[in-house]
Amino acid sequence: MSTSQSLRIGVLALQGAFREHKRLLESLGAWVTEVRLPQQLEGLSGLILPGGESTTIGNLMVEYHLDTAIQDFHAAGGAIFGTCAGAILLARTIHGTPPQFGVQPSLNLMDITVQRNAFGRQLDSFRTLLDVSGFGAPFPAVFIRAPVFKAVGEGVQVLAEHAGQIVLARCGRLLAGSFHPELTGDARIHELFLSMSREAQAAAAV
Repeated sequence: MSTSQSLRIGVLALQGAFREHKRLLESLGAWVTEVRLPQQLEGLSGLILPGGESTTIGNLMVEYHLDTAIQDFHAAGGAIFGTCAGAILLARTIHGTPPQFGVQPSLNLMDITVQRNAFGRQLDSFRTLLDVSGFGAPFPAVFIRAPVFKAVGEGVQVLAEHAGQIVLARCGRLLAGSFHPELTGDARIHELFLSMSREAQAAAAV
């Protein structure tokens, strides 16, 4: 069994692009489960919060008590990767939520300030190549109603920017990206997250 196969990774499966993340992680040899209830977090080393509609996902998290369960999962040593809407859910400060949506639920885990829909609406979606810290070649990124990180706190490492805006950042066991790496054939960001999850697993075993 490979190291990746020994990793147990969850993908939050309430709404959004969770199936694409699952397929990519499984192609890398990880054991992946869809998470819809708090008890499904048990035994996991990492969790992905996918893109989708952040308010809908956030409200469902609250309804199923997954918000506190995910916070507890991280406090206990789990790694978390939020993409697009998932990055919004990780943030401590969120700007740009339409008034009709009410209060945007947040896990309040990562010291980043997020601006929703910073690159425009669905029609303004685009692909571009990103220079990602630690990657030897540019990463092909897909932006769909993407947020940006307007500010990051102490200890948050900026990994990539686009047009002068932060779009990928890491803080310890937290990784946040404003784009959709699961929609490309490039698995390097997921490999980075598996490495983070492996570190979390090793630390938990000590």
